[in-house]
Amino acid sequence: MTQLDNNETKGKWWKRGDVRKVAIIWVVLTPLIGYFGSTYQLNAMPDAASTNMENVRNLMFLFTWAAAPVAAFVFALAVHALTSKRHYGEQPPVEADHQINNSPRANSVWIVTSAALCLFALVAGFVALQKDDKGLLDKNATVVNVVGQQWAWNYDYPDSNGVRSDELHLVIHHPYIFHVTSKDVKHSFWLVQMGVKIDANPGVFTETSVTPTRLGTFDIRCAELCGLLHAYMQNKVIVQSQGDYDAWLAKQGNTVLDATIPEGGKA
Repeated sequence: MTQLDNNETKGKWWKRGDVRKVAIIWVVLTPLIGYFGSTYQLNAMPDAASTNMENVRNLMFLFTWAAAPVAAFVFALAVHALTSKRHYGEQPPVEADHQINNSPRANSVWIVTSAALCLFALVAGFVALQKDDKGLLDKNATVVNVVGQQWAWNYDYPDSNGVRSDELHLVIHHPYIFHVTSKDVKHSFWLVQMGVKIDANPGVFTETSVTPTRLGTFDIRCAELCGLLHAYMQNKVIVQSQGDYDAWLAKQGNTVLDATIPEGGKA
C-alpha cells in the first residue's frame, strides 16, 4: 500500500484490506452456517407429531438463521487472526490507525444490530407462545387430567365416565387440554415428539394444550429430577383414529388406578 493509499484510508477502517478480508469471510460463512446449522438442528430434533412441535421446529429454524451472522462474524475474526501476519521482536507492534473501538459508526452498527437481534428473538418467542396458548381457549378441546407420582404417569379422562389409564390415548387432529399435577414431588410432563413440556407441581394444576397430527406411539418422560428412579418415569402416548379410540374406551369401563386424582382436581 502506497503512502497515498495510507493517507486516504487513515481513519477509514472499513477501507482497510484486513477489514475487507474479514467481511468476505463473514459473507461466505453466514449462509453456510445458517444452512448446515439449521439442517443439523432439525435433523437432531424428533419429527413433529403435533402443531406444537411444528411451532418449535419453525422457531428453531428462524433462531438458527438469525444467529448465523453473529457466529459467522466470530469465525471470520478467528480465521483472520490465525492466518494474518504475526508480530515478532521485543517491541510491541505499532498501534493500528483504524481502531474500531474509536469509531462512532462501528459502535452504532453494533448497538443497532444487537438490539434488532434481541427484539427479533423476543417477538418471535412471544408469537410462538401465543400460538401454543391459543389451544387453551379452544371450546372443542377435550380435557385430560395428568397425575405424576414417583415414578409413573396416569391419565384421567373426565368425559369418559371415570376411565383412567397408565398410557395416554389421544385422537388425531383433535385438540386437548392437559391439567397437570403431582401427588408427591415436583415432576415435569414431557410429550417428546409433540413439543409439550410443563411442570407438575404438588397441590397445583398447570395447563397446556396439544393437537396431535400423526398416528402412532410416542414417548412421554419426566423432565425434572424427581428421585432415585427418575430415568424410568416414562410411558407412551398413543395417537389413533376416532374409531380406534372409541373402541379402546369402550373396553376400559371404569378403570381405577392407584394414582387417583387429588381432591380438587379439574374435570
